[in-house]
Amino acid sequence: MAYGSFRQFVDALEKAGELTRVAVPVDTDLLIAEWANREMKSPDGGKALLFENPTVEGKPSQFPLAINTMGSRRRMALALKVDSVEDLAQEIQLILKAKPPTDLREGWSLLKQGLHLLHARPKHSKEGACQEVVHLLGERPTPNAERRTPNAEGLTLSDLPILKCWPKDGGRFITLPNVHTRDPETGARNVGMYRMQIYDDLTTGMHWQVHKVGARHGKRYYERKERMPVAVTLGGDPAYTFAATAPLPDGLDEILFAGFIRKKSVELIPCKTIELDVPSDVDFVLEGYVQPGEMRPEGPFGDHTGFYTALEDYPVFHLTAITHRRDAIYPSTIVGVPPMEDFYMGDATVRIFLPVFKMNFPELVDMTLPPEGVFHNLVFVSVRKQYPYQAFKVMHGLWGMGQMMFSKYIVVVDEDCDVHNTSEVLFRLCANTDPERDSTIIRNPSDSLDHAPTLQNIGSHMGFDATRKLPGENYHRNWPELAKMTDEAQALVDALQKKTR
Repeated sequence: MAYGSFRQFVDALEKAGELTRVAVPVDTDLLIAEWANREMKSPDGGKALLFENPTVEGKPSQFPLAINTMGSRRRMALALKVDSVEDLAQEIQLILKAKPPTDLREGWSLLKQGLHLLHARPKHSKEGACQEVVHLLGERPTPNAERRTPNAEGLTLSDLPILKCWPKDGGRFITLPNVHTRDPETGARNVGMYRMQIYDDLTTGMHWQVHKVGARHGKRYYERKERMPVAVTLGGDPAYTFAATAPLPDGLDEILFAGFIRKKSVELIPCKTIELDVPSDVDFVLEGYVQPGEMRPEGPFGDHTGFYTALEDYPVFHLTAITHRRDAIYPSTIVGVPPMEDFYMGDATVRIFLPVFKMNFPELVDMTLPPEGVFHNLVFVSVRKQYPYQAFKVMHGLWGMGQMMFSKYIVVVDEDCDVHNTSEVLFRLCANTDPERDSTIIRNPSDSLDHAPTLQNIGSHMGFDATRKLPGENYHRNWPELAKMTDEAQALVDALQKKTR
């Protein structure tokens, strides 16, 4: 069954030996980040950390803080309640094509295919655990009297154990927010993850970049000159966080996807001060709005690139309410020079969505985004090569797929090369390429956080064909054979070595 709360997930990590409790007070200003950074760079991602007594400016916070909860392959599998993330990969290709069932008969038919789509469509309720404690704050853009039943007052952003991650950060940042928005014209829902810099007790930055769906929704509100309702959820089933970070095709609802992952419908309840619905079992809900045209400098921030991103103007989020569970745990992460927790989240995404890429590229064997490439910067792909320039066809196809457009370098190798072994890929790259013949440079949109391009959001990308060369690829000799030992000799030496141990 799905996790009923973030605390259940934390308990599962502890039971599996994947959690370290920290009972001593630790400050949210740099110290928790430094502790977590050391843990994340330990072999296999170290352990998840539960800081039971975090402090904010020397004062104890009433909420414990969990970090690095998905920072290993084992913890990612625990987060998604599977033995291996490949279990989801077997089902994901069909979920992207199918629609949630409209009746029980259709639901059973889909269940026979192993999709469990009966759980994809969310349920609706009037109340939930995330509103056990309610704090109404500031101006309410859309008051709703029957929903406003506060049972607590006074909690603001300064009371949450929000981290300052790196010394030159512009302030404290919420780093694992699930940001809920709706298209004002179509009603389509989106859940994305956009960092939020704390400006004061009631306002934050909203770092949705120009390529993101949240920014697209915002633009439509701006054109209508209407305030944009925004809800930010923290915690709950880790499937929500994973769904918010997944590169889903446009139009596939993250709430539906989360229901599929957890094999249980997401129960949604209405917010107290805005017209949006949120999962009922999350730990915190920050309700509020973005005012069209209001921008404020945001940053710097030590980002996943390993560098500080520059100070830039972004929309301002105004808080109108905070609701939370009585036993809430504040979830957090930090990003920086890899490897970090986000590498394991990104790695799981690639593994789960590999069948989708194979559906578009039948020749594709495997793919990985090594940690040194901080997600988009480096992609290794292996293919079953059948015809000249097939590697270039794959490169250009990948650059045309969603967030793959940000991939700065793509290296294509033959199927017998293990793309997860960076040393082996670099050997093929150096041995099998003539730089002039086997590379290509294109112009394409770039990640807003990439500081290297001359112009922000626009840059050059480079592809390398490190496969063996076929006739017609401007290679006029016989391609040499890779030196490999026979299977028989390997087996005989294996047997001899066992005898000497």
